Amino acid sequence: MTRRSEIDLRRLAESIERDIREIREALRRPLEAEYAQGQLTGPQRSVMQAVFRSAGLSLKELAAGVGLNHSTVSSIVDRLEERGMIQRSTDPEDRRVTRISVTTEVRDFMRERAPALVSNPLAQALARAPEADRLAIQRGLHALRRVLEIEST
Repeated sequence: MTRRSEIDLRRLAESIERDIREIREALRRPLEAEYAQGQLTGPQRSVMQAVFRSAGLSLKELAAGVGLNHSTVSSIVDRLEERGMIQRSTDPEDRRVTRISVTTEVRDFMRERAPALVSNPLAQALARAPEADRLAIQRGLHALRRVLEIEST
């Protein structure tokens, strides 16, 4: 491969990466707007994400998982609990341990409403696109997955 073709490929890769990033940001915008209504700080959001992805974490596990010190995470948990976003419960296997989990309301939102907030913008855009464009988008994404050696689901 010539130096010129290497430069062209690098530029193409940068352009594709930028397009993918901008598309992802556009698709996540409605979800991000919904999250913004919750007025969570960055660390609070990190805690919420870690707790949501788990079946319940101890404070020690949570602090390690988000990379913050124990006292900081404890304060964050206190504030989120006051807001009704997370709850504490005693670990049934070790009553000395308290497990932190999201409330039913948060879990229901993430299970029922959040996926639509992400998929609706794409579905609406695809509905506006001509059939030929929809097929080209699908073929292009399948080709990109193939060259990146990502298995299709």
